[in-house]
Amino acid sequence: MRILRFILLAVSILVIGVVGCGVKETRFVTIGTGGVTGLYYPTGGAISRMLNKKFKQFGIKATVESTSGSVFNINAVLQGDMEFGIAQSDRQYQAYHGLAEWAESGPQEDLRAVFAIHAEPITLVVSEASGIEEINDLRGKRINLGNPGSGQLQNSKDVLTAAGLSDQDIMAEYVKAVEAPGLLQDERLDGFFYTVGHPNGNIKEASSGRIKVFIVPIEGESIDKMVEDYPYYTKALIPHSFYPRALNSEDVETIGVKATFVTSRNVDEELVYALSKLVFENLEDFKSLHPAYKYLTRENMLQGLTAPVHRGAMKYYEEVGLDKHIDANLIVD
Repeated sequence: MRILRFILLAVSILVIGVVGCGVKETRFVTIGTGGVTGLYYPTGGAISRMLNKKFKQFGIKATVESTSGSVFNINAVLQGDMEFGIAQSDRQYQAYHGLAEWAESGPQEDLRAVFAIHAEPITLVVSEASGIEEINDLRGKRINLGNPGSGQLQNSKDVLTAAGLSDQDIMAEYVKAVEAPGLLQDERLDGFFYTVGHPNGNIKEASSGRIKVFIVPIEGESIDKMVEDYPYYTKALIPHSFYPRALNSEDVETIGVKATFVTSRNVDEELVYALSKLVFENLEDFKSLHPAYKYLTRENMLQGLTAPVHRGAMKYYEEVGLDKHIDANLIVD
């Protein structure tokens, strides 16, 4: 009995000593991304590695999960299944305001933005044999719009609507982006939409095969009106130099959204603060990881947000004077 009491006493002293030394509790976080061929997955991976590298400082262990995209990530974050996710700015807007997939469930007022990342142009790749040169040529063609749960599906439908078309006017497919280049090269598709940062491996695959492809400009009066009507769309450019084997002879004009990093209002303030601080104070290292990040600045990473900014992120932005670059309507907590 005396031995048992001695052991219990020793354990108690050890526990008190550890707590007294201020050892941080390890916090585990999951980041929802997208398909492994897109840019969301390596983006989440880069942020995860940055967090894990600074484990001694922040006490955070991060992992990434490949998902079906924006809609899944937003719902998972809101349900508490993941702490963070990457989502298109339009999906962020729709969720917060209770539109599109969230029309029945209503506004998702717990959704919070952390920062924006790269631009994501809406990209329409078609085969030479399809004869498609502009959006209005899509009628009756076999076009992949994107898989359910992805951000690009709604983008594709918005572009069709702007052109006076619907998915009923084309032979629509709804497969994942990773499958579309192969289907086009097998002549089972005339083209596919993909909302993605550039350069992108899927587009390179599609433009390097036996079937010659053309990247269709998404422009015109109806598209200009679309940009006016939706606050999350903006003009974008796809450099010809990224895909030299495509039939285009110059940069492609289109429109796009932004990839954004999202979380829930219920996620711990200090956790979001630590992540924001880490990314912004190591931005040059982050930018070196992919050509799509080349034009990132601390200022433009706070533009294109369409849900309120998490209070933990705001705490950091206020400390370093970046809060002046945030839309005042998005500062609510």
